[in-house]
Amino acid sequence: MPTIGAPRSALDLQVLDHPLALHKLTCLRDRDTPVALFRSTVRELGRLLACAATADLPLSSRAIETPLAPMQAPWVDESRVMVVPVLRAGLPLAEAFCELMPSAAVGHVGVYRDAQARPVEYLVKLPAPVPSAPTRVFIVDPMLATGNSAAHAIDVLVAHGFPIVDIRMVSILCAPEGLDLLGQRFPGLRVHVAAIDERLDANAYIVPGLGDAGDRMFGTQH
Repeated sequence: MPTIGAPRSALDLQVLDHPLALHKLTCLRDRDTPVALFRSTVRELGRLLACAATADLPLSSRAIETPLAPMQAPWVDESRVMVVPVLRAGLPLAEAFCELMPSAAVGHVGVYRDAQARPVEYLVKLPAPVPSAPTRVFIVDPMLATGNSAAHAIDVLVAHGFPIVDIRMVSILCAPEGLDLLGQRFPGLRVHVAAIDERLDANAYIVPGLGDAGDRMFGTQH
């Protein structure tokens, strides 16, 4: 793993350290993995990332009746959770989060990279924030390469009234360059990843990486 240094050291960076996560990631890296298996594996790894990223969600309690006795049971208010996939590659990751939290709100930020790897926005659909009840927001995008698309999505959410302290960035793979950008722009941001790869190539793809995640998920040509 690359050495963590400034400015990425300004991030609250959480790397998922789990044998099953590494196993799933190897399946995704393999160029011979077929589309259906690739997509299902993204969801499986997404569930592992979701468990890690939600470990600090606030818990309340409510009265329930078990088959044997009444009790005060812990629960998460899913109405105070929002999952925001960066389209289109973030959709299977969002599905993984919603499998664990089916009542969570879902927003969408559509961004594609132009020839200079700059983000071009084509869609924003977000539920309105509720100021009296903070919402934990999980931005999900499998690849954090240059960091430009992630930074754009964060800017969109902040502009719509979601404070940076309530935002989490969740990716499968990231490059040091992307982490540096986020650390410079958003010090203190919590970022959850499964692995940090070596670098970006001349076309801003993560090396060794796994290729274009969106194309591999949906069977399209880059």
